[in-house]
Amino acid sequence: MLEITATCLVLTALLAYLNFRYIRLPITIGVMVTALLLSLVIILLDLAGADFGLHRKMEDMLRAIDFSNVLMQGMLSFLLFAGALHIDLSELRAYRWQVLILAFFSTLLSTFIVGLAAWYVLPFIGISMPLLYCLLFGALISPTDPIAVMGILKSAGIPKNLELVISGESLFNDGVGVVIFSILMSMLLIGEAPTFHEGLGLLMHEAGGGLLYGLLIGYITFHLLRSIDNYQVEVMITLAAVMGGYVLASKLHVSGPLAMVVAGLVVGNHGRELAMSDTTRLYVDMFWEMIDDILNAVLFVLIGMEVMLIAFSWNLFAAGLAMVIMTLIARALTVWVPVHYLPGYFKLPRGAGLVLTWGGLRGGISVALALSLPSGSERDVILSLTYCIVVVSILVQGLTVGKLAEKATAPDTGTAEGGDAPDASEAKAS
Repeated sequence: MLEITATCLVLTALLAYLNFRYIRLPITIGVMVTALLLSLVIILLDLAGADFGLHRKMEDMLRAIDFSNVLMQGMLSFLLFAGALHIDLSELRAYRWQVLILAFFSTLLSTFIVGLAAWYVLPFIGISMPLLYCLLFGALISPTDPIAVMGILKSAGIPKNLELVISGESLFNDGVGVVIFSILMSMLLIGEAPTFHEGLGLLMHEAGGGLLYGLLIGYITFHLLRSIDNYQVEVMITLAAVMGGYVLASKLHVSGPLAMVVAGLVVGNHGRELAMSDTTRLYVDMFWEMIDDILNAVLFVLIGMEVMLIAFSWNLFAAGLAMVIMTLIARALTVWVPVHYLPGYFKLPRGAGLVLTWGGLRGGISVALALSLPSGSERDVILSLTYCIVVVSILVQGLTVGKLAEKATAPDTGTAEGGDAPDASEAKAS
């Protein structure tokens, strides 16, 4: 395992250097592009019989990594906590209902829209899947990836309140999507659908329990931080809270992703303001920023390299493009429509619906969930479709969302889509 970890870090560092030195793309996109190109070169050399066994060695390494387990049980807790750590809770509270609608109800509705679209459209391309697998595909592809979204937002230059809603939605809908996926997966494994009350109870236990558990972890960490003043120990406390808290969440069968988001919000706001000295705050910020940057880069390199393990055909490629369109349509129906037609409620700048729709990037979490499906032809199809959407999402949407946001919100950032858009403090006061 040490050899695999070292290989991943060395490869990530080299690709990050090449991107910074020559390509100059945002680091997450840049390392993914270079990793994807490297993978394609190795595949072409293998087809030409001139790769000297490199293709097989890379495949063996990728299979040994177990991408799904590494991300869902390892990286995700750190990345979500680090992402939530710098969100201003007082500003987020002003838009809490908007974030709730987009993260919970839009994700749930999108799951069914994408799932039913796949069930109806794929047979026309010569691919058919049972409805439950189509819904599983809808569940894993509907949440936007906070890792991808927040990495792009750093340089997008969008209005503060819109950035806040996008960040909040992406952090929370990830946990919601995992919960919906878990419910559908249990239906697949058990072989029967739960009743409405059983499904609702499971959703409340996973999601509601995760939120409450995150509050508990956050406030325990806050009190521990407030009782001492030693930055080395306090950094270790935050690290222990994330690692230990995420492991215990799985034992309690509550949503670990949602718990880490809430814990990060509590520590990042109450902890930073009331429990940390200036020195501690500096070191905690630097530590989690480095963790976030390193794991982000490694994750996107792995996404780029995963193409070696995915079987493509012309049918799957066509189906992937069709699902890219269906996913964007579902995103527009569940996000653009309410934001555009309820401007007085969402209180966001002009063009926010378009930015939210196009900025709904998919990333490693979708690939990890697809890899966690039981082996079989359905898993192979879903994995190929998911990979197509993720690559298009990051490379096309990710590279253009910044310019789109500038143009969409440029006419008048002080007015909402059809009405006035107060800032977070004004929204809170109202």
